[in-house]
Amino acid sequence: MTLLLKQIFGLFKLLNSDKGTSQIAAGVACGLVLGFTPAFSLQTLLVVAVILLFRVQAGAAFLTAAFFKVPAVFLDPAFDLVGGWALELEALTPIYTTLFHMPLVPFTRFNHSVVMGSGIVALALVVPTYFLSQKLIEKYRDTVVARWKTTKLWKAWTGTTFYKWYCTYEDLHG
Repeated sequence: MTLLLKQIFGLFKLLNSDKGTSQIAAGVACGLVLGFTPAFSLQTLLVVAVILLFRVQAGAAFLTAAFFKVPAVFLDPAFDLVGGWALELEALTPIYTTLFHMPLVPFTRFNHSVVMGSGIVALALVVPTYFLSQKLIEKYRDTVVARWKTTKLWKAWTGTTFYKWYCTYEDLHG
């Protein structure tokens, strides 16, 4: 639980800083895939491995995964249609047969229409989600954060001894 809270606080800190838009955007895109695909599958393990191996903001990924799980439930009929269409393509039957007889691929449960459809939709939306979230983060920083830093409350907060101590601590320990 503390690891999750640390990631969420790190996300807010990174969201309000002047750097890291690509890391947060990659986290949002990974969160989309995690939210749309089944929870206990090989796809989930692959996305978590990407989050851990590359510079992806884990807090953004897990927070948006929880966010995207809600619409994914309501989109299951659409995922079923897309997945059914993809699984019924005669030209892909030999590929599906080969994949099904491979050692680890059946653990993806790609032969289930909802899983196949959610995977197709998630992969189709990853790149647009990345760029859209990157633009939204930049817009957030330009408007909300800039406006917040001009308020009297922020100026009073930055004048406190505790804030100066915190800045010194952050400079030393990151």
